[in-house]
Amino acid sequence: MAATTLLQTEALTVYDYRCSAGPDDVPFVERHQRHSVSYVRRGTFGYRYRGQTHELVAGAVLVGHRGDEYMCTHEHHACGDECLSFQLAPALVESELVDSIDDRDEAWRIGSLPPLPELMVLGELAQAVADGDSDVGVDEIGLLFAARFLEVASGRKRAPLRASPRDRRRAVDAALRIDANSHEANDLDGAARHADLSPFHFLRLFGNVVGVTPHQYLVRSRLRHAARLLADPARPITDIAFEVGFGDLSNFVRTFHRAAGVSPRRFRQLAQGDRKILQDRLNAVS
Repeated sequence: MAATTLLQTEALTVYDYRCSAGPDDVPFVERHQRHSVSYVRRGTFGYRYRGQTHELVAGAVLVGHRGDEYMCTHEHHACGDECLSFQLAPALVESELVDSIDDRDEAWRIGSLPPLPELMVLGELAQAVADGDSDVGVDEIGLLFAARFLEVASGRKRAPLRASPRDRRRAVDAALRIDANSHEANDLDGAARHADLSPFHFLRLFGNVVGVTPHQYLVRSRLRHAARLLADPARPITDIAFEVGFGDLSNFVRTFHRAAGVSPRRFRQLAQGDRKILQDRLNAVS
């Protein structure tokens, strides 16, 4: 089993699991260290838990309860399997994530859920986020996936968020802080602490008031600052990428192209009055 840590915060750890075990490998007992929901994106395997065997295929969700023992088997195929696993801190499970869901412990002990559209669409979005193809944060999609799992498993929808004037001010102040410091490292936990809110409540509140997630707003603030700087031909594009907060040039180029429809270099040419690029863009949207 190969495990890559994609994210580790106080509230959430996200792993990319890739298992190559097959029918000839002897299964062994393991123990869940945290409550978890793991999206199976490829392959198939068995999950023996609390006296039952669950057969998991692509699109299914493995559910882990902290402290419980389990065993994974690979009796049917030797193709291996891949999962995106969201491991939740106890405080997150026991408080803000559940809201009015009273039977949460029962939901965490169901073992698995079959491929369901309500979770598959978020699972694939989570994979796109992990691959860098979305500007949603890994921590954000992890919390949303876990919250949606609880709704589906318990059969109860979460109550709509009602933002008070004080909460709305918190969200606006958070947006101003993110924009002013968008060149620095920002994460959901830190932004939530500044707002004196739990990460999940902050995520819901920010999205309700601002209309995008905190990480989306962070990325878009960086893109906005980059677009202004690209108008100056004296500034190297690599320097701009790092100055506005992107960790590497390729991520900046990919994200900027996805937003603007052209590369940073072509955008700079457009800013310098290249009429052909402007006409091409106009023709593309006509």
